[in-house]
Amino acid sequence: MKTRNSNKKRGFSLLELLAVVTILGIIAAIIVPRVTVSSDNAKSKVRDHHKATINAAVERYYVNEGSWPADDLTDIGADVDYFPDGIPTDPVSGSAYSLNSTTHRVN
Repeated sequence: MKTRNSNKKRGFSLLELLAVVTILGIIAAIIVPRVTVSSDNAKSKVRDHHKATINAAVERYYVNEGSWPADDLTDIGADVDYFPDGIPTDPVSGSAYSLNSTTHRVN
């Protein structure tokens, strides 16, 4: 008669581990592109919001001062009444915003 070895350690077989790794790979392949696309869309929307905020501040500056701010926005950026935390940077490219000298709108 055979006796069972009660001290035998149980674990996962190689096929079970392979199945789990495959499932995790499929899930990652689905989720990662969606996260990167969502991040790009969020950065684009933040950039649009920054532009609208800067354009509104430029118009207020013109009404208050009687002249347009510099194209590089240094004078309006130095005034804490318009931007207490400083002028934001473009989240997509990381560069500073500037004004179009003809239209006085953010590029």
